[in-house]
Amino acid sequence: MRLEDERQSDNVEDRRDEVRRGGFGVGRGVGIGTVIIALVASYFLGIDPTVMLSLFSGGGNPAPQSAPAHKPPASDEMATFVSKVLADTEDTWRVIFQQTNRQYQDPKLVLFTGATPTACGTGQTAMGPFYCPLDQKVYIDLAFYQDLKASYKAPGDFAQAYVIAHEVGHHVQHLLGILDKVQAAKSRAGETQANALSVRLELQADCLAGVWAYHADRMRNIIEAGDIEEALAAASAIGDDRLQQQARGYSVPDTFTHGTSAQRVQWFRRGIESGDLNQCNTFETRRH
Repeated sequence: MRLEDERQSDNVEDRRDEVRRGGFGVGRGVGIGTVIIALVASYFLGIDPTVMLSLFSGGGNPAPQSAPAHKPPASDEMATFVSKVLADTEDTWRVIFQQTNRQYQDPKLVLFTGATPTACGTGQTAMGPFYCPLDQKVYIDLAFYQDLKASYKAPGDFAQAYVIAHEVGHHVQHLLGILDKVQAAKSRAGETQANALSVRLELQADCLAGVWAYHADRMRNIIEAGDIEEALAAASAIGDDRLQQQARGYSVPDTFTHGTSAQRVQWFRRGIESGDLNQCNTFETRRH
């Protein structure tokens, strides 16, 4: 992935030294037991952990804030990389939004270790990367990339970029009003239907990540040989069927919240091959 000469984003918050400073503990309304329950529910029942923690912490009220975050050090190569990826998503989505007479609002990217307060509840490393629409921030513990390589067998810088682009895809959904509509529909639906809506939401974010890659490469020629295969490997590695099979020895489709490996690959491929937002409507297709 060619990012050597690309700019870094100004929208990165580095909270990784909060634990060492003693600046963060589990906030009001979210105890250690609650966090464990939420994580277990998300892992085994297929429930969105950020939603669970939001409910347990009082319906999404902002969590207590710690000391102000700062920019990552210039010597931190991985932080520099994700900052450049975020900048590339900013530049790309601004152009795409302008083409449809909309204005793109940049999200923040928060680097943390272990746990951190968010407007959606307490963020935990065990959740993996996630987006909180209540504060319009993407959260990631960079240790996830080691897991992506070692546990999920999906190495490579473009695989890492895909992770950021997918979460930024959720931000795009938020700006377009899609997240609010889906959350409203989920609140009226039964568990199986709500999970199916979550799958469509996640697959759309995969497609939007592909749309970003399509336009970013045409504007700045960032994709190298093998990059697309890295992203497809990452999408496949974190499919619900594969993760449940690894954890339980079997999968339960009604509990899927992100889509199968094949579905995730299909929708990312659709986005990167077409570059067309209209091709990412997972909600009006019979087969997703």
